[in-house]
Amino acid sequence: MTISHSRLLIVDNDSAQLAQLADNFARYGLIVVGVETPLQMRAALAQHDYALVVLDPAIAPEKGAALLHELAIERHLPVIVHSAACGEADRIAALELGAEDCLCKPANPRELLARIRAALRGRMAPGAPLNAAATARSFASFDGWRVDMTTGQLFDPKGTAVSLSDGEFQLLRVFVEHPRQVLDRSRLLDRVHGATADHYDRSIDVQLCRLRRKLSACGLKGPVIRTIRNEGYMFVHAVTN
Repeated sequence: MTISHSRLLIVDNDSAQLAQLADNFARYGLIVVGVETPLQMRAALAQHDYALVVLDPAIAPEKGAALLHELAIERHLPVIVHSAACGEADRIAALELGAEDCLCKPANPRELLARIRAALRGRMAPGAPLNAAATARSFASFDGWRVDMTTGQLFDPKGTAVSLSDGEFQLLRVFVEHPRQVLDRSRLLDRVHGATADHYDRSIDVQLCRLRRKLSACGLKGPVIRTIRNEGYMFVHAVTN
């Protein structure tokens, strides 16, 4: 078996939905494996470990609850239910059966991604149970600082955690994945908010300003993210993994 925190399993018999989510999530460094039947799901689980499963119980009429129980309780995997059946009773039942979250289908891909990240962060919280996919972690380091690419946490050289919002982390992640490269606003928007983002959206500027202030306030000296006039922005530090 191979282990990857960035690997997600999506169990859904809507092939168009699978393709859309795989394409969207790939922009954020996630590997998406899509399957359409319980048999395919079990074969995929036998080959790899997964950070999280997105499940539409409708792939197995009358057996959706059993599938959720198998994944969440027997296999100890975090599961987000993504279902057209999302009334109050359905959501409560899914949570009682072990789901981390339940979203109405079709969910906005950005909301689904945010819920996935929240579920993974919850699994990495102190005292939270760890599954096999959560035992290894991926870090990027610069100037004595470390970024946990799995949980979205930043640590200063003394090991103190610096709290980042989801947007701040995604922006920092883009920079540390492309150190000393000039990134224009359009590319940052695509990587942080997805290809459907409005390129006139100024939210990226607000997030950039907040990230710069936070890094400076926490003791990171100098122009960490440099503005390159008429071109974009550049993360000035060398990054190691």
